[in-house]
Amino acid sequence: MRSTSRAEQADQRRAELLEATRRVVLERGLAHTRIADIAKSVNVSGGLVHYHFATKDELITAMLRASLDVESARLDELVGGPGTAVERLDRVLRYYIPESRSDQSWLLWIDAWNTALREPAINQIMLELETTWLTALSRVLADGTSSGEFACDDPEGAAERIDAMLDGLVIRYTLHPDVLSGTRLLAHARTAAAREAGIPVSVFAQGR
Repeated sequence: MRSTSRAEQADQRRAELLEATRRVVLERGLAHTRIADIAKSVNVSGGLVHYHFATKDELITAMLRASLDVESARLDELVGGPGTAVERLDRVLRYYIPESRSDQSWLLWIDAWNTALREPAINQIMLELETTWLTALSRVLADGTSSGEFACDDPEGAAERIDAMLDGLVIRYTLHPDVLSGTRLLAHARTAAAREAGIPVSVFAQGR
């Protein structure tokens, strides 16, 4: 019982440190985050942080992987949930688009993209993130084609085109919200998805 309790406490402490790391990274950026900043944010010593995570890189990687796990689980729910293929595709598109310019998930991933150029471990996580989104999009497109709702000869290629377009537009929206609104961004997403799926864009529900 004592061993189990200690294990649970260790897991809880690790989860607290991961959440603290996410908050500090969002405030300071990956490149400028220090172990000391994370320790201070939860009022513990740097030594305690190092007890659970040997290095800053290990801590950052664990935090990003935890964020990826949450996103992957949510996508599975959206793709496998009830509704027509059109409804499921629209749910995925709406989840892809930031809720606002300060959307924490997108700010984190945009920062991680830059770091991934020099950090192999983070590069691998970003590849897994991209694969997760491509899989979700292609699965919905393939399901819709099988059911007769869509006319998409190449679901994987269509997913790549939608994903690449949205990545670029989301970055533009995040950096220049006065140039591209969230409403217009969603309209672009639906237009592109409708063309790839071989359906009229009007089949998507209006609004966000």
